[in-house]
Amino acid sequence: QVQLLESGGDSVQAGGSLRLSCQASGYTVKDHCMAWFRQAPGKEREKVANINSAATTWHANSVKGRFIISRDNDKNILYLQMNSLKIEDTAVYSCTGGPWGYCKDDDNYWGQGTQVTVSS
Repeated sequence: QVQLLESGGDSVQAGGSLRLSCQASGYTVKDHCMAWFRQAPGKEREKVANINSAATTWHANSVKGRFIISRDNDKNILYLQMNSLKIEDTAVYSCTGGPWGYCKDDDNYWGQGTQVTVSS
């Protein structure tokens, strides 16, 4: 079955960097639209970035210029590089997989999430 497993979440100081990984099985990363979401306890879930099968990327304004979504096709891993982290980036980050190569707000598969905590 399809499984998405995030890793890389940690506690980090503001201004620091982290790279999140999403290891996919039963699912080919390079052939699908995939995305990263985040959610803080009392806040709405927010789409942070996505990437389609042509490797076209989109990043939310809140993270643009700081976060970069990418993938390693050989390893079948989706990444989120997070730089210049801010306290407001604190959230549980989840990766998702869509059913198509193009992105159309379809997020059928979800990972379990990984906690990112940014402190001053």
